[in-house]
Amino acid sequence: MSEPVAYFITWTCRGTWLHGDARGSFERITGAKRAVALPPDPTLRQTERGARNHAPLLLDPATREIVESALREASDHRSWRIHAIAVRSNHVHIVVGAPGRTPESVMQQLKSRATVAIRSAGRAAPDQQPWTRHGSTKYLWKHEELAAAIEYVNDWQDRPRG
Repeated sequence: MSEPVAYFITWTCRGTWLHGDARGSFERITGAKRAVALPPDPTLRQTERGARNHAPLLLDPATREIVESALREASDHRSWRIHAIAVRSNHVHIVVGAPGRTPESVMQQLKSRATVAIRSAGRAAPDQQPWTRHGSTKYLWKHEELAAAIEYVNDWQDRPRG
């Protein structure tokens, strides 16, 4: 099988989008190939909120710059190609080409590097886990898929929905 042209990877800041949230959420089931959609559930959301050790990490403009810089440095170090990147207040989107790697390993390495950077800058407590456990990892097999992902990351983040 051929290599994908890139991956579209998204992850959220821990505590900013909890299971049971009215926006919907997903739970990864051990051994399943896909995550299961969870309906809104205020009780579950409150349980998730109570289980946190830290307040949710929201990325202010300075912290967003730190995260973006860390992701670019990590990608450059590994000769990965960033096609598009958007570090938002509560999530990160990156479209990245990383031949020979899985999107899960790419996401893990990027999240680790960003964690070190924000902790070093004093933007997160040393024991704070800033990111959710996983995220969304999409294979982009065709150049049309790559173009659509780039457009979404670059152009659709601030548009009103509805």
